[in-house]
Amino acid sequence: MQIRLWEMRTAKGFTLMQLAKKSGIGKSTLNNIENGKVSPTLFQLEMIAIAMNVKITDLFDSEYK
Repeated sequence: MQIRLWEMRTAKGFTLMQLAKKSGIGKSTLNNIENGKVSPTLFQLEMIAIAMNVKITDLFDSEYK
């Protein structure tokens, strides 16, 4: 299962800086999540989902949706 943060963020029209401000998560952390360098915590996923007005499950690429 993979995090689809970049795809979701660009589809919603957010820049990294905009999402960082809206979610309260640092720009570099978001960039690292997008590039697969770190795994987001459940809290971070929740804050990202709220900021983009999506469900947490929308952030995952899964065949089991």
